[in-house]
Amino acid sequence: MKGLKLALAFVLFAGVAMAQTEEYKPANEGWMVDMDLAYEASAKSGKPIMANFTGSDWCGWCKRLTASVFSKPEFKAWAKENVVLLELDFPRTFKIPEKYRNQNASLQQAFKITGYPTVWVFNLNKDSKTGQYQVDALGKTGYAPSVAEFTGAVDQFLK
Repeated sequence: MKGLKLALAFVLFAGVAMAQTEEYKPANEGWMVDMDLAYEASAKSGKPIMANFTGSDWCGWCKRLTASVFSKPEFKAWAKENVVLLELDFPRTFKIPEKYRNQNASLQQAFKITGYPTVWVFNLNKDSKTGQYQVDALGKTGYAPSVAEFTGAVDQFLK
């Protein structure tokens, strides 16, 4: 998937960016759940966004990816240096706030997500007049059994 450039335009119906609430936190520590906040962090740092489309409470492969990669100190150190982390969850046993359900559904549709986990790495530009994002997709991946395999695949997108 090296060199993949995909332009997607979409509008998030999530409303005004606001701090993550106490009622809804990502399943993985250090990840954001708000696309607008991830965009701001990405724009400020110059790092691309790495979005994890997950079913945190029901998807076995998602749970394995968290256990074998996302929870490891080596991954956290790599991510801090290379990407902005965005978790887009589709839980079945609990509800997330409507703002995030709408946001996640919009992104699921825009990226044509059909299975979990799916991890997209991309850059964003936002039109200040329309609020519409322009996505420059760098690549996608899924489950990997180790930090080295996962980050090695993502590093190929970042080159």
